[in-house]
Parts: sequence; C-alpha cells; structure tokens
Amino acid sequence: MTDLPNPKTATTRQQSEEAFHDEWAKSMDLEDILVVESFEACSALENHYVMTQLGDLHGKKVLELGCGAGEGSVYFATKGAEAVATDISTGMVEVVHRVAQKYGVQVQAHRMTAEKIEYPEQSFDVVYGIVVLHHVDFHKAVAEAARVLRPGGKALFIEPLSYNPVINVYRHIAKTVRTPDERPFKFKDLKEMYPYFKEGHHQEFWFFTLLIFIYFYVIERSDPTKERYWKKVIKDAPKFEKMFRFLNGMDKFFLKIFPPFRYLCWNSVIVLTK
Repeated sequence: MTDLPNPKTATTRQQSEEAFHDEWAKSMDLEDILVVESFEACSALENHYVMTQLGDLHGKKVLELGCGAGEGSVYFATKGAEAVATDISTGMVEVVHRVAQKYGVQVQAHRMTAEKIEYPEQSFDVVYGIVVLHHVDFHKAVAEAARVLRPGGKALFIEPLSYNPVINVYRHIAKTVRTPDERPFKFKDLKEMYPYFKEGHHQEFWFFTLLIFIYFYVIERSDPTKERYWKKVIKDAPKFEKMFRFLNGMDKFFLKIFPPFRYLCWNSVIVLTK
C-alpha cells in the first residue's frame, strides 16, 4: 500500500523528508527506541494527556500518521488496539516492523503520506500523530484524518509552537537533526483545523519545564547538533525526575492562573472530535 508519487513527480519537500528520515532510520538501534517510556515517563506530558483523552483502546482501530519508529502504534497495540502505522519513509516503516516484533504485537505499517490516506471513509476510531503536521500540508492531512474517522472518533496531534525564544534558539542550533521544511505552528493554525470536526480544543505543555533543555546544554554539555533533546527528555527522565516534577508543578499552576503563558510553551496537543 503506497501513496507516494514516483520520483519524477514527487514534491521537493516530500523528497527531502523521505531522504532525511530514511537516513535517520539507518542509524536507529532498537534498544534506543523507547515505546513504554514515550507514554509513561514523567516527562511524556503530551502522551499522558493523549491517553486521558482516548481512554480504553481495546478493540479500537488506530491510525498513526508520520509514525517514525512507531512508538505510538506499538504502544497502542500493547493496549489492545488494532494499530496501523504510516510514514513517508520506507526505512521508518521497516523499523516499525522490527519494533512491533520486539514487543510481541501486530502492527500494520505502510509507506504513505499524511496528505492522502489510502483507506476508505470511516475506517478508524482514532487518528494520532506526533510532530507530523508541521512537516506536511496540514490542511490536507487534517481533512484526510476527518475523512477516515468514524463518527465520534478522535484525531489527536502533538505539535510544536513557534513562539518560545529558547526553543527557537535550539531550532537554530540543531539544524542537522531537523528537516529544513518543517514549520512550527501558531495558534491561528490550530484553529484552522477545527472546521473539519464537530469539536476541537488544544492544551499546551512545557513552559518552566523547558529549563531542562538549558540544563542539558549548560550543565551536561549535551550537543544539540548530535543529540535530539526531545528524545533525551524521555530517555534520561529518571535522572531528573525530581526537578522535572517540581517544574511541571509550576507549569500547571502558572498556566492555570495566567493563560497567556501558553504562548511560550513548547508543544500543544490538539484534540479533534468528529
């Protein structure tokens, strides 16, 4: 199953994204792919929230867009879901098969773009994507997510915001571990997703907790051009759990009493209900 155009007609962005992620897939070690931790580590704030929105996944059919190594699809499969993973990268699709085998679950994995999903209308109960929409034509991807969802189904996307100066400095430094075509969202972009669905809301995360990135750079001397900080916050969570929980407590308090702080958060979770 494939949706990708042939190399002569593929857009420059698609070619760039596919090449980048194929190359990344070659360097992946199965031992470094943290499925459970990506949802259950203290620093997995966004996925904690995702799971509160999804509830029991037993018997539900879940589609992951831009799956990467498939941490989401494999985790959902361990929770009893019928998981389908899609990605523009053949290399990543192959990684997903290996990760699923390691965890002893069945995951269907296909090479496919988010902008055109090769499944009939109302095929899924859930569509999930983590940091994928800002790599693609998000209007097309969101429209496709709505099309393949069943009535009452949910689409959940975790996406970066464009406002925080600390994160923007990180993005400038970490160019070698990012693709050149990605574009972090503004709140107006999030609202443009709502018309495709009956209901929609978004929840922001990582304000004071972003001090962890400064800790990585200044104290641990971790090179952001060689190590992806957004993976490091999951992998090393046990090392800074006490500090992280304190900072996250500050986030919860200040974001509640002063909502404009959410403009300076790192990520947003967008929840859309058909």
